[in-house]
Amino acid sequence: MVVQPQSLEHLSAEQLREMTARLMTQLRHQGALLEKLTHENALLKRMKFAAQSERFNPEQKSLLQDEIEADLAAVASEIDGLQQESAAVSPQEKKQPKRLPLPANLPRREIRHEPESSTCRCGCQMKRIGEDVAEKLDYVPGVFSVERHIRGKWACAKCQTLTQAPVAAHVIDKGIPTAGLLAQVLVAKYADHQPLYRQENIFGRAGLAIPRSTLAQWVGTCGARLQPLVDALKTEILRHRVLHGDETPVAMLKPGNGKTHRAYLWAYAPGAFEATRAVVYDFCESRAGEHARAFLGEWRGSLICDDYAGYKASFSQGVTEAGCLAHARRKFFDLHAANKSQIAEFALAQFARVYEIEREVQALTAPQRLQVRQQHSRPILDALHQWMVLQRQQVAGNSATAKALDYSLKRWTALTRFVDDPQLPPDNNWIENRIRPIALGRSNWLFAGSLRAGQRAAAVMSLIQSARMNGHDPYAYLKDVLTRLPTHKASRIEELLPHRWQPAV
Repeated sequence: MVVQPQSLEHLSAEQLREMTARLMTQLRHQGALLEKLTHENALLKRMKFAAQSERFNPEQKSLLQDEIEADLAAVASEIDGLQQESAAVSPQEKKQPKRLPLPANLPRREIRHEPESSTCRCGCQMKRIGEDVAEKLDYVPGVFSVERHIRGKWACAKCQTLTQAPVAAHVIDKGIPTAGLLAQVLVAKYADHQPLYRQENIFGRAGLAIPRSTLAQWVGTCGARLQPLVDALKTEILRHRVLHGDETPVAMLKPGNGKTHRAYLWAYAPGAFEATRAVVYDFCESRAGEHARAFLGEWRGSLICDDYAGYKASFSQGVTEAGCLAHARRKFFDLHAANKSQIAEFALAQFARVYEIEREVQALTAPQRLQVRQQHSRPILDALHQWMVLQRQQVAGNSATAKALDYSLKRWTALTRFVDDPQLPPDNNWIENRIRPIALGRSNWLFAGSLRAGQRAAAVMSLIQSARMNGHDPYAYLKDVLTRLPTHKASRIEELLPHRWQPAV
């Protein structure tokens, strides 16, 4: 909240009291958040130096250091933002970081920035008296180059003024990387599953070995800058009536003893028949149902998921359960693969008939899809249910066949809800395909270095995977977003979401 001093004279005593109360509340909130982040920063620094002596193998130590450096950069970015909100920092108070010049052997491309006009406001013709040069490091896979941003200085002899094109805003203020280089690091880490120590080696072969500590700082800062975009994507997803939900385990490191414990990456996406193509990942320390409830909040719609008990509390609070027919089919598939069960074979044949109908209705409108399901799928499923009830009466209670039958019979209402709702798909395969890249990349990650690191990975992967779902190249998308984000209005952040994004002309 910005208050001009001259405006205070026109305020009444009551208005001044209200303004003072608001400002005090805001300051208390910022103070508490700043204290929390400062404490987290201190803990991360202790972990950074303690990691040198902990019993990690070289690969683990490298990954841990990367995550700590990224966490430190993210916390520093958030602290800096809070400090800028509470008080303006004068140029004298701000220390200018020193950095080594970029290698002279790298190819350079000049980008000139000049004022729109060389005529001063007083009407005199200005003279060019010099220029400022800032170099940014760019990267196209396999090749480094340097962008030389040249800002000419123009002076007016009559009114003694200096005119210069403004410095372009960047995600990392006064840093050397271009948006293209930052996008490359993020895509390599979170889409191609290349840890930062491997990227350091790759960059070294291209002509400039960027220390992985520097790469980690870039990753941390970018993660903090992209978080508002991910928050907007979550809000967008929760506007849909139908959602998919799933989760997969991810190891998370506990630096105190060098051991890992099982954390979980939750995934949520609009229904397969919804117009929006997006997914949001939510990294949590456990598989407890409270995490799903926290993500969904006040949302009330149909959630397609497996039979995990963590979702049950949400169903009692107004969320409609839609089961996964593929999970029910899988029980009979496993049964048939084990002993060639005739019961399983018959059940699989009926499931196949239903899925054949689903392939036919994919391209139909919702009313047409509902009509076909009612006419063709409903009789098949009703007959299958009656058959399952009869078969269950004839098999032993603790047999594998009984377990397969019970799984479907106990969840039959949820499993067949799609027949009466054309926006519901018959299974949860849509989200399982969105979470599969995460599962494939775990062998390269080994673990998440911290809760913050896991949340940052979830945020960036949400944008990358959502971009892919909309047919975008993740690198091109992130490069453009990181270029535009520093000057993009917060009120129009939705324009940068993957399903709405249009490349800058």
